[in-house]
Amino acid sequence: MKITSYRVFEGRNIYSHKKCIKLEVDLEGYRDIPSKDIPGFNENLVELVPELKKHRCGIDEEGGFVKRLKEGTYLAHICEHIIIGIHNTLGMDISYGKAREINLDKYYIIFQYIYPRTALSIAKLSVDIVNALIKNKSVNMKYRLKDIKAILNTEIIGPSTEALCNAARNREIPVLDVNNSGIYQLGYGRYGKMIDATVVDSTRSIGVDIACDKWLTKKMLQNQYIPVAEGGIVKSSLELLIQGKAIGYPVVLKPRFGNQGKGVILDIKNEKELLQAYEDIKVQFNDIIIEKYIKGNDYRVCVIDDQVIAVSLRIPPYVIGDGKSTIKELIEGINKDDRRGEEHEKPLTKIKIDDSLIKTIGDKGYKLRSILKKDEKIYLRRNANLSTGGFSIDCTDLICEENIKLCKRIAKTIGLDVCGIDICCHDISIPLNLEGIVMEVNAAPGIRMHHYPNKGKERDVAGAIVDMLFKNSPSSVPIVSITGTNGKTTTTRLISHTLSLIGYKVGMTTTGGIYIDNECIEHGDTTGFTSARTVLSNKEIDMAVLETARGGIIRKGLAYDLADVGVITNIREDHLGIDGVNTIEDLAHVKSLIIESVKDEGYSILNADDEESLKIIKKARGKLILFSKYKDNKYIKENIKNGGYGVYIYDNSIYVEKEKKIFHIADVEDIPITFQGKLDYNIENALAAVSALVGLEIDYCMISKGITSFKSDEDNNPGRFNMYEINGVTVVLDYGHNLDGYKAVVSGLKKLEYNNLIAVIGVPGDRTDESVLELGKFSGENFNRVYIKEDKDKRGRRKGEIARLLYKGAVSSAKNPKYMEIILEEEEALQKAIDNAESGDIVMVFFENYTPLRDLIKKNQLEVQKKVGEKVI
Repeated sequence: MKITSYRVFEGRNIYSHKKCIKLEVDLEGYRDIPSKDIPGFNENLVELVPELKKHRCGIDEEGGFVKRLKEGTYLAHICEHIIIGIHNTLGMDISYGKAREINLDKYYIIFQYIYPRTALSIAKLSVDIVNALIKNKSVNMKYRLKDIKAILNTEIIGPSTEALCNAARNREIPVLDVNNSGIYQLGYGRYGKMIDATVVDSTRSIGVDIACDKWLTKKMLQNQYIPVAEGGIVKSSLELLIQGKAIGYPVVLKPRFGNQGKGVILDIKNEKELLQAYEDIKVQFNDIIIEKYIKGNDYRVCVIDDQVIAVSLRIPPYVIGDGKSTIKELIEGINKDDRRGEEHEKPLTKIKIDDSLIKTIGDKGYKLRSILKKDEKIYLRRNANLSTGGFSIDCTDLICEENIKLCKRIAKTIGLDVCGIDICCHDISIPLNLEGIVMEVNAAPGIRMHHYPNKGKERDVAGAIVDMLFKNSPSSVPIVSITGTNGKTTTTRLISHTLSLIGYKVGMTTTGGIYIDNECIEHGDTTGFTSARTVLSNKEIDMAVLETARGGIIRKGLAYDLADVGVITNIREDHLGIDGVNTIEDLAHVKSLIIESVKDEGYSILNADDEESLKIIKKARGKLILFSKYKDNKYIKENIKNGGYGVYIYDNSIYVEKEKKIFHIADVEDIPITFQGKLDYNIENALAAVSALVGLEIDYCMISKGITSFKSDEDNNPGRFNMYEINGVTVVLDYGHNLDGYKAVVSGLKKLEYNNLIAVIGVPGDRTDESVLELGKFSGENFNRVYIKEDKDKRGRRKGEIARLLYKGAVSSAKNPKYMEIILEEEEALQKAIDNAESGDIVMVFFENYTPLRDLIKKNQLEVQKKVGEKVI
């Protein structure tokens, strides 16, 4: 077995609504060989990956997969289970996977993932395991898993960040990973909030700066008569000894700027220890604080948005003797706890054996090889930070009202909306001004101690932070996602135009570029995942209107979680034979993701005149809006009867109907893009746009204003039936790129006045030969003269290949084949069409690149104007 390719889907996709990876594999002759027929395969597999014993595999009992192995199952299916099993072994809770045949030995394996690089490494190991078992070779699982875990440690997000992201998802707030930086965006558009662990969008940087400066924090608290330890900054050994004597032993040394207890040396009892501690700490830190050491318990109070949300008692890591194990062995036993991991990967951190730990136990007369008596307890560190292996006990219900008020005042003094206050006292239920001090105030406090206490109640600190972030706003701008074979660009632009008229700042993606508040920030075909993410992460926009193309859906899935409105304009034969989409049913499956990914309170919008769209109507989520060119369309009538909306044409006007209420939107002849009703397909596009705007609950008067002010010109709808005049010749530019598109345009052209219809035609190279020939044949039948050009992007074809197919189709149906001509360059073909056209002719151009052709037309217009000017002179 070998991996031939893979795709990583970050969001909902055509295989799963979970994020997943698609592997394509080659079974290299083993497609029909079950594992039971490979000697030793099953037994050795379960030994290598014991987690597989738990897999049910469609059988409602643990061990179902092992039963399948014994009955005989196939390698792709087995590989899928190995991938899931290794994820589970490494503590990642995933369960979704499937394997499907593509063709003969070619299969794809879909599996859920959490971290992409880790998941791909696991997939590689899984394939290696299959191959090793086939060849009866060994696999060093311990070594390979260690390598994968190293990759995992570079990808894994900390428990605080994870808790915040989970809290957001639990509240149906979308989460965006900001370029694998550890920073995440919660929500979309102008309502999006950034988080970096517990430093959040609303956290003031000056508050963070103050909290990071322990000396400044101390002085500011003193200024507000908040109890702190006596102490000062030391710059030399002499100053150190003077202050130590003045304060009185025991004392503490700590860096002015530090975190996670790094560099903190507690309970220094005399001058000798003080000098040694100073020598140790100044190697790493420049500014050092000396303070009076106060004995007591170590409490962390978490204040969120002026409210005390959680209180934890932190306890340094310790071991309890059993009379036979060494201290090292006892530590190793504790570290086997599944809740403990490296650094911040799990709720608790493994106890690290380092110089600080060895010194701490050494001060008490112990070494790592020392055996403790039964029930003898020894603390391994002086500090209680969870990052060094400490424990926590929830004490939220014990803190007294006086201390709650004090902690609120501390947070306001430093200027933090999220902070952790470290308090040293014997009992948090006794007012601090009677006994105890504030040791530190922390910006970006870790919250795992509150979410995963060793004892006591779990506290949803992350939820409190997320609620604070969104207490005065929604979490997302409204999202409209539009797909379809034809018409999606015009529909997208028309929706965006109407919303802009109302005053909304719209983020829009189209085949023409990305637009933010009507300004194009990126030109080109921007209808995929990355472009949509650009819009959704933009902090200016009030609305997101996303043209969502087939290719983008297949390649990377959806960039958003759920839309407020999902629109399918139509489903026609196009792009078949590409990316595994071989039939119209396959294409409908791809497009249907748009209406499957709609909020429960949102709207799915479908074309009730389109047969293929109606076949997927049961997949539509949310509420349903159907549009039709006919009031009596049976699906429209049924939807209205069921309490839904119908948007339709009656007496040459657009109406919206719901619950026996009928509203006039506009007369068709007043909608510019329909050219007085001559462009049938733009009537459909107008209906789709009206439906989407109804789903957004836009006022009907504003909908009318929007669709009657949107023109088919280069300012409003560039490249979509744009008409130009050159010395009596009409030139039309349109992005028709399939047979249905050509038919729709030609139908409109034939309703105009003209002498001859002339065409410049082409089609993308990734179409099937049959569809290219058919398009050529249609052109030969319907145009008096045809110039056949070819796209610069050949999409895998040889130069001239598509043009020859079009020519073959055109001459087969043309009344006069001599007027069918190949001119490969698009601009050259248009210029020749213009040169040979006569007044009253229409030159129809189905373009690849809009801007060069538009510029060529304007150049011709300017030359005509110059000639007219010369004649007048």
